[in-house]
Amino acid sequence: MKALATWAVLACLGATAAIAQQEGTEDMRPLSAIDWLSESVRDPAPAAIAPGPGSSATRVPPPDEDPVTDSATIPDVSVRPLDAPSPDRVGLMSPATTGLPATLWTGSETATLVDLMRAERVETLAPLRELLMRLILTEADAPADAGPEGQLFLARIDTLLDMGALDPALAMLEAADPDSPALFRRWFDVALLTGTERRACQVMQAKPGIAPTPSARIFCLARAGDWSAAALTLNTAQALGDIDTETADLLAWFLDPELFEDAAPPRPDRITPLVFRMREAVGEDMGTAALPRAFAQSDLRDTVGWKSQIEAAERLMRTEAISESVLLDLYTQRVPSASGGVWERARAVQRLERALAAGDAADSSEAMIEAWTQLRAAGTQAVLVGGFADRLAEAELTPPAADLRYRLLMLTPGYEAHALDLEAPPDRALLASVARGRVGPDVTVPRTAQPVAAAFRNPQPDTALVTMAEQDRLGEAILRTIATMQQGLDGDPVAMTEGLSTLRALGLEDIARRTALHHLVLSAP
Repeated sequence: MKALATWAVLACLGATAAIAQQEGTEDMRPLSAIDWLSESVRDPAPAAIAPGPGSSATRVPPPDEDPVTDSATIPDVSVRPLDAPSPDRVGLMSPATTGLPATLWTGSETATLVDLMRAERVETLAPLRELLMRLILTEADAPADAGPEGQLFLARIDTLLDMGALDPALAMLEAADPDSPALFRRWFDVALLTGTERRACQVMQAKPGIAPTPSARIFCLARAGDWSAAALTLNTAQALGDIDTETADLLAWFLDPELFEDAAPPRPDRITPLVFRMREAVGEDMGTAALPRAFAQSDLRDTVGWKSQIEAAERLMRTEAISESVLLDLYTQRVPSASGGVWERARAVQRLERALAAGDAADSSEAMIEAWTQLRAAGTQAVLVGGFADRLAEAELTPPAADLRYRLLMLTPGYEAHALDLEAPPDRALLASVARGRVGPDVTVPRTAQPVAAAFRNPQPDTALVTMAEQDRLGEAILRTIATMQQGLDGDPVAMTEGLSTLRALGLEDIARRTALHHLVLSAP
């Protein structure tokens, strides 16, 4: 069987064994999920556009003329019942769990929601990102104009992929029964990145309506152990022009790496999960630092070097695609053997662990300040917030460290209890007031914090968004408010006050307070 595969590969490739590996500078701009997904399926052929008058296609044939076609190509067909429920309603959390109504989207237009969802930033303050995640995961009624294609669902999935949150994306896709090309395409790629592609390949083979591309079909045939069929499919696809030479070269390498012993595997300009997995299969692993964030999940495996694991976890931690405990475990896994970068962060976290265990106030204080400095610069301060808050709350600390501890505790979900239980250090009255939800006239407010204070002294919500929420358009109102908040974080003081005020008016008081606290703490020098 392997001999047949080798013969077919050689027949289709000829003398293309020596392929030069692309080297060069990577484009570091973030890619949307739709830009890097594999072309694992073909979309159904679009309906023909009616030709204009006078064209040859409008000729009326004689009654006795046999019907003919001008092409031997069999069109791809995707079948879905006209009354099929829209995937837009699928979610992982009930409205009772998220606190959002089932009518979250019903009054809004799908196209507007899709545009708003795709425009949201995934690297932002943790409370805003958590609110966006709640919107994405809530099981809610579809918009009134939703179709069976599930455009809003696809936008929600793509946002999860941009975050690097593969587990919830995979769970949502499976719950939606990915039997259309657009849904399957995402499911197949998430499965490739999580190493769970076996079931996706089985579904691909069982449902021809999904219209898999030759590349995906060849991969799945090889994945199932049918190497001769995979090689024959590659040979046929290249002969028919259904697959480009570059992809054919990579697939040939994947099917029989021994044919290319002295050459580097091809590296297409566009790295998709399918390309990534095939290169990995032939022992040519790729670094994920320059690839979309979702690829970083592959570097969390034990087979990857410690430094690469930490770097991948830090990248995913910035969008909370993983729990802070994952990064904390990596930081403390072993003794750093070098200096600078991730090693300094790992060393600082380990020192804090030891100091708190020993109970020495001076050492604990110095270690906490150093760990905060290192992790905040890398955007991974959530490790301290989630992994050390309880121990720090009980620790004996020096006055400067106690001040930092108070600020750190204001970043926890229990910020209000900490504000009530702990005496605010000097100059931290504003934090204590925001944590309680009201900034009185007696509280001194620095000039840079005045837009935040105004939202808790004299709220000025966007009344149009409040009205929108009352019309079963709460999801749209929240997405627009998050965008307004982002303008405020980018330096617009009016947008800051309006965004926080609107969050409060929409009944999202906790999110408003936490967003304000995160901004005040993390923007301070």
